Amino acid sequence: MTEFTLHEKNTAPQGSRPLLENSEQALGMIPGLHAVMAEAPGLLEGYQQLHRLFTETSFDATEQTVVWQTINVEHACHYCVPAHTAIAKMTDVPDEVTEALRNETPLPTAKLEALRDFTLSVVRDRGNVDEDAVQRFLDAGYTKRNLLEVVLGVSQKVMSNYTNHIADTPIDKPFQQFEWRRREAA
Repeated sequence: MTEFTLHEKNTAPQGSRPLLENSEQALGMIPGLHAVMAEAPGLLEGYQQLHRLFTETSFDATEQTVVWQTINVEHACHYCVPAHTAIAKMTDVPDEVTEALRNETPLPTAKLEALRDFTLSVVRDRGNVDEDAVQRFLDAGYTKRNLLEVVLGVSQKVMSNYTNHIADTPIDKPFQQFEWRRREAA
């Protein structure tokens, strides 16, 4: 496997240095994902912008977690599932939601399950979601705006999940307690 540099502010390309500074100020550390992405300043900047925009959607913290973790689990991202487990804990997302997402078991409400189902449809069908899936999502109480916000979340997670697969990003120490591997199908 190709090895990637885990950049620090002093080793990163010039365009990534202020972005890593932003990461460190916001998170108290430079996450491994950001350290890897720093190799391509445009990727890191795009990821940070999409992350900010997704956190500003009309979804609450629990719904954001459903979108993020649904994608992370579907993509089997060894780095993002633990990272978003930690984020969920910091944002008071109920543990039962987090565990259901990590273990691919039923969520506690039909509405959250509809959000997971729709997100999976977007990912699995590469956006070619059939009208029935859209209608089920809307019937569950979501809006057309929410539908498009799922697309925003998918865009962000493709950047991180694919980077982590390619770079085999090591899991940061604060996230290691939430290490995850996809369960094998029975």
